[in-house]
Amino acid sequence: MAKKQTASMGRRDFFRKAGLGAGAAGAAVVGVSASSVKAEASETKTSGYRETDHVKKYYELAKF
Repeated sequence: MAKKQTASMGRRDFFRKAGLGAGAAGAAVVGVSASSVKAEASETKTSGYRETDHVKKYYELAKF
């Protein structure tokens, strides 16, 4: 009878595959995050910084 090869992997193989999987998952998350940030940036059309009344009041009170 031939010995059956077990499907277990060694500790080093486990950590090697776990590291590769974590790296791939991290890269996928970064790719999705970057595309969603670009989409949000294009949707908001503001003219930039505006000095409103409450901001002016804060500046006035912050002076020493």
